[in-house]
Amino acid sequence: MNDNPTPQAVIFDVGNVLIEWDPDRFYDRAIGEDRRRAMFEALDLHAMNERIDLGEHFTDTIYAEADKYPDWRAEIRMWHDRWIEMASPVIDHSVRLMKALQAKGVPVFSLTNFGVESYDHAATHYPFLREFDRDFISGHMRMIKPDPAIYAQVEATAGIKGDALLFADDRDDNIAAAQGFGWQTHLFKGPQGWADRLVASGLLDPGEAA
Repeated sequence: MNDNPTPQAVIFDVGNVLIEWDPDRFYDRAIGEDRRRAMFEALDLHAMNERIDLGEHFTDTIYAEADKYPDWRAEIRMWHDRWIEMASPVIDHSVRLMKALQAKGVPVFSLTNFGVESYDHAATHYPFLREFDRDFISGHMRMIKPDPAIYAQVEATAGIKGDALLFADDRDDNIAAAQGFGWQTHLFKGPQGWADRLVASGLLDPGEAA
């Protein structure tokens, strides 16, 4: 039994909720696990990616990083040149849930740590990324989850607050920050669990959530 009010809007993270995001898996395939481990021990590519998520230019940031490390230049450039292979495949059931909610008139927002140019690139491959009722993309906002400021901006822009929002994300820290604003939350571990939560929240029936 769900004692929370029926949400007025649903918020989806993108990476690992709508699209799989696994740089380790990509690099294991591309250069082998041993070299991937060595690279991530030598370089903080996740910090580089965070700068992109905060609004730095996708190509310029990665290519400049590659030029700083000649021994890893080709591998670092893969983060740009083969990026779509890291951001794949689509989690089809999650996309169906997004569309099912919208078909019932439920507003669906994105709230994602994503670069400006990399999001545009992804949207050319995954058109549903252009179909949210509102976009909250960190690169445009110049702030990233779990910074409380990004959640406050969502509320201010959407005009919806607290437990009127239901948010799905795959990271505990992002979920905890949303809970600090009183949002209803779901820690995403797979699309079936998210489907079940949307049914329990009264937003979809089991057939719509299939």
